Amino acid sequence: MIKVGAYNVLRVKKEADFGVYLEGVDQEILLPARFVPKGTKIGDELEVFLYHDSENRLIATTQRPYGIAGDVVLLKAVSVTKQGAFLDWGLMKDLFVASSQQLTKMVPGQEYLVRIYIDDLTGRLAATEKIDPFLSNEDLTVNEKDMVDLIVYRRTDIGYLVIINSKHTGIVHHNEVFRTLETGDKLKGFIRRITGDKIDVVIGKPGFEKVDDSTDTILRLLHEHNGYLPYNDKSSPEEIQEFFQMSKKTFKMTIGNLYKQRKIEFTQTGIKAVE
Repeated sequence: MIKVGAYNVLRVKKEADFGVYLEGVDQEILLPARFVPKGTKIGDELEVFLYHDSENRLIATTQRPYGIAGDVVLLKAVSVTKQGAFLDWGLMKDLFVASSQQLTKMVPGQEYLVRIYIDDLTGRLAATEKIDPFLSNEDLTVNEKDMVDLIVYRRTDIGYLVIINSKHTGIVHHNEVFRTLETGDKLKGFIRRITGDKIDVVIGKPGFEKVDDSTDTILRLLHEHNGYLPYNDKSSPEEIQEFFQMSKKTFKMTIGNLYKQRKIEFTQTGIKAVE
């Protein structure tokens, strides 16, 4: 069974001057010559993305769009008509957003957070700014401590509302954010707590995995600053957050581990890399 708006692995059935035809369920699907990998022959299996071209023909490509059906992505508008707008999503054919699916009139050159979906009437891929109806925390597909993909949705009084795996919503609290976030930013995080239909999310990895990431950050910064940084456990949380983009708690755990590993030493005014 093939899926439009998704990646499919299809077998090459025959060759033509303008490309190759791939085996579909009840039809042959053209992969244009410009997207055929060098050395491809009949019988090979190729991973391709399927969508409809401007003449409503099902077509394959080895290009990788910025998102597939069901994904929430930040895309740039390239042109606008009375009927709607066209967004650049990494393929030769731009993605259409009907005027009725826009929250505000789109402007060429601006970026918009949209959900990619398959239109029930046409069967074509399209996009909508009206994301909320596709998000629900009633039937959760995540558990506490799960690593998840996050997209920043909007800022709230208590933190940032994020979209989890393009399906659910959660909150990253302000005191857990150590860098500037913008709508559409893609992040990795984990589920800290689920209370009913409310989900608390933390950016990064849980526990000591986060410390591992912080270790790389501190060692890199030491290298970039000739082996010395004027920060230690007496530095303020605000200073640590601004320079290292991490909490003071994580910073203290990380430099403690680096000291035990004899990779740094403490001075009166900061930390120094051990040669």
